Amino acid sequence: MDTPIFDFAGQYARDGATRAHMPGHKGRGPLGCEALDLTEIKGADSLYEADGIIRQSEDNAAQLFGAARTIYSAEGSSLCIRTMLLLAAMRARQNGESDLWILAARNAHKVFIQTCALLDLDVGWLWDESGSFSLCRSIARPETLERVLRNANHLPIAVYITSPDYLGNENDIRGLAEVAHAYGVPLLVDNAHGAYLKFLPESRHPMSLGADICCDSAHKTFPCLTGSAYLHISPSAPPEFSEFAKQAMAQFGSTSPSYLILESLDRNNRYLAEGYGAELLACVEKINGLKKNLAGMGWQILPSDELKLTVEPRGMGYTGDSLSDLLANHRIICEYSDPDNTVLMLTPSNTDEDFERILRAFSEIPPETKSESPTLKLPRPEVYCSPRQTLFAPRKCIPVEQSAGRVLAAVTMSCPPAVPAVVCGEIIPDEAIPVLQYYGTQEVWVIT
Repeated sequence: MDTPIFDFAGQYARDGATRAHMPGHKGRGPLGCEALDLTEIKGADSLYEADGIIRQSEDNAAQLFGAARTIYSAEGSSLCIRTMLLLAAMRARQNGESDLWILAARNAHKVFIQTCALLDLDVGWLWDESGSFSLCRSIARPETLERVLRNANHLPIAVYITSPDYLGNENDIRGLAEVAHAYGVPLLVDNAHGAYLKFLPESRHPMSLGADICCDSAHKTFPCLTGSAYLHISPSAPPEFSEFAKQAMAQFGSTSPSYLILESLDRNNRYLAEGYGAELLACVEKINGLKKNLAGMGWQILPSDELKLTVEPRGMGYTGDSLSDLLANHRIICEYSDPDNTVLMLTPSNTDEDFERILRAFSEIPPETKSESPTLKLPRPEVYCSPRQTLFAPRKCIPVEQSAGRVLAAVTMSCPPAVPAVVCGEIIPDEAIPVLQYYGTQEVWVIT
């Protein structure tokens, strides 16, 4: 597969032309990558008006993922999430709809909430009905979605799902898509953690399962620079999504996108086209072997997507955070931890030495007295006002233990996992205080 952006940048660097243009480093500097760091010079195309090498590269990516259109983001899936929501809102407005709202699973990233505030979208929640509570996990069932849509006074502009989540849980995207489409509602998927799912022996990527539009963080599971992401639009999606996608992304994106990131995405296309599926399968087999060995030692391994190793270590006497610290002592830096879970993300770029180090580290961590997780359950908070109203409301920061009964003014959860336990505009219930404290929140912003 050709790599037009990567080739252009490489040739420009080799030509040695005098750079009487931005960036100011002029292709020279201490990082070693400056020669490839360009701006929108002649021939380099322009991300939001792409009709040259960037459009050619995006078309290559669309072919790989089975999309009608793929658009690059140099600002991660966060920019793609904003774009998806704006596209859904633009389509609804063009169809004469007003009083816009969107239906989402509760484990939505805080960028989702912030964008709803910017676009003045009300939010309805698809609650996980399993009876358990985890900050990251929220499984939306097709039958729940059908019931909510059937009973809605008017339909949402879209259904929004996060899958896989930080712990590796996946939703039934195919089933959710079938229900949403039966009501004429598009399905949007935050697939930031699941770009690789397209290249499994049986694809579980949203583009293969019926989603209308989704985002992939290429840097999470592919060998791409941080900030690399794809926005994929399905062949069966509303035509407005493809027509207005670049305009929508330009509303939020920097007018100076990183060409290093665009080159990384471009070069990744060739990597995916030339044997990645076999590399992925070999990596998955290694991860499965590692999981089996750790389970044999007594570690509880939770079900997850293929490239995550999710450990619930309390049976061995550790919290997720303390296990992460112990692994760091063995020079193993985990992707995520919270009081209950430790998550390692592995890819074909990890070496056999990495797998051996992980296995050795776990074998050298002695079991301690088993500890139990506290029982946490977050009731469904009462909505006081919309996210948009909180955006401009006067606010102050107070200790979380004093916040019961107050209206949350801003999302307080850091990234990772950036999933709020209480959403801005909701009244903080008494039962939410221990949940917020459990996940490390000490102060919250509330409306005054």
